[in-house]
Amino acid sequence: MTVGSQPISLAAVLVVGAVLAGFVAALVVVSRRGQAAATARAEALRRAEDENAAKMNEFARSQAELSARMQTIAEVFGSRQAELNRSVSERLDGLGHRIGQSMHESSKATHENLTRLSERLAVIDRAQANITQLSGQVVQLQNVLANKQTRGAFGQARMEAIVQDGLPQGSYSFQATLSNRNRPDCLVAFPNGAPDLVIDAKFPLEAWNAMRADEPGLRRAAEQQFRRDVQGHISAIRTRYFIAGETQDTAFMFVPSESIFGDIHERFDDIVQFAHRNRVVIVSPTLLLLSIQVIQAVLRDTRIKEQAHVVRDEVIRLMDDVTRLDDRVRKLQSHFGMMNKDFDEIATSTRKIINRGEKIDALDFGQAPHQPELRLAGE
Repeated sequence: MTVGSQPISLAAVLVVGAVLAGFVAALVVVSRRGQAAATARAEALRRAEDENAAKMNEFARSQAELSARMQTIAEVFGSRQAELNRSVSERLDGLGHRIGQSMHESSKATHENLTRLSERLAVIDRAQANITQLSGQVVQLQNVLANKQTRGAFGQARMEAIVQDGLPQGSYSFQATLSNRNRPDCLVAFPNGAPDLVIDAKFPLEAWNAMRADEPGLRRAAEQQFRRDVQGHISAIRTRYFIAGETQDTAFMFVPSESIFGDIHERFDDIVQFAHRNRVVIVSPTLLLLSIQVIQAVLRDTRIKEQAHVVRDEVIRLMDDVTRLDDRVRKLQSHFGMMNKDFDEIATSTRKIINRGEKIDALDFGQAPHQPELRLAGE
């Protein structure tokens, strides 16, 4: 066979026919397989739709149950929310009441604290005013102590106040003149014609104030000057005021400050020993007060001794009065004895009268004749 210009043999035709038959057979097989696959897919799709419908039904049923549960939960939540709102409201009311009460108490306490604070501030203001006044007085005192004349007047005034408070009028004198024309600050009179005691109040303080310098060299120089000034003053007291038969052989040197007195005995033992050797006693205001009290006791004892004869005469008169009182008591006792005797006799007569009355009462005069009793009818 010739197709176009190409010759075709029978074998080739047979081969081509076989190929075409195989191709047709393959198409049939593929077609059948496609139909089977389509059927399987349709069956699977149907089963899937059934399963999806079942799942949708199950989902709808679950959704219905969930809706019912959600409604129940909503109802429960609604009731619980109402209870919670009520509880919260009650608690808020109670909390508001407690907060109001607490604020009232806090306000009251704050008012009281402010009142007390105002009172304390008023006290502090008064104390501040007193401190300011005291500061002014301290400044004035410092000015007084800075001036030698005013310082001497201050020591003299303090010494005079202590003496006047402790001794009776007439037992002391200030600025009295001695026989050697010297004038001590104070003379204390002793009883029985004993010599007077001299008290000097002119204590040197210039070197003492200089000892407060910051430089050690200046302090040492001031200490040496202080020793010389005090020892010179002690020697002057012994020279000017010790007069035999007129003054005591011991005198007081008054120091108007307790701190200076203590510092002298602590740091300047040589001055204290020098004063003892010269029979001059260094006294502070407290020690002077104690000495004045001892002198007052001595004066009181002396006055008592001076009045001893008067006391003796009064005791004798008192004994006479006691003797007369004893005689009168004895006479009164004898009168009481006679009265007791009369009382005893009266009591005896009374007993006799009572006994006779009892005897008379005990006499038996017999019973009265029997009187018939009248009875009424029906009794």
